[in-house]
Amino acid sequence: MIQDQDRSNYIGASDTSMVVGNWSTKTFEKWWLEKIGINKNNLSNEAIKAGNNYEHKILEALEIDNIEMDKQIIIDRLRVNLDGNTPTCIYEVKTHNVNKQFKVSKQYWRQAQVEMYASNIKKLYIVAYGLIDKDYINYFNSIDKKRIEMFKVEYDENFIQNEYLPRLKYLVKCLKDGKYPQIEEINRL
Repeated sequence: MIQDQDRSNYIGASDTSMVVGNWSTKTFEKWWLEKIGINKNNLSNEAIKAGNNYEHKILEALEIDNIEMDKQIIIDRLRVNLDGNTPTCIYEVKTHNVNKQFKVSKQYWRQAQVEMYASNIKKLYIVAYGLIDKDYINYFNSIDKKRIEMFKVEYDENFIQNEYLPRLKYLVKCLKDGKYPQIEEINRL
């Protein structure tokens, strides 16, 4: 559960799709302005609030011995927050409306890759939990274990080494230098 909402000066695992995506969009520009501290993202809605409030309860419902919650890993300007982990496995919690089937999206897969890379824990499950209408109103409802689904994500070293890290390293340099990233420059490097 993220307490500090300031996302400037660091690139997180949840930012992975921005790192490897199209840098010539307004969405990227807005994201970059947030990273350098000019804009603030105050995005909050009922789904986000419910997900944040149920995260620990969902992890506790898994009944995993010695699970650590909210571990933060910082490597230079990469800041990764793990929802839950043991020394050998990461548990990334995602909530969704129970009426919609959960799917591991490309964005979630990419986030999982960076979590495994940063932690050096190469086993990860996305823990999906379907919320019902009353869960969005009252954050004190009990966890219904029948609504928990587990999706294993395999580590992809090729994605990390060839797609992600070259772009991350360039973006970190741009953050430190206070300049706007240009995709043409990364191709020259």
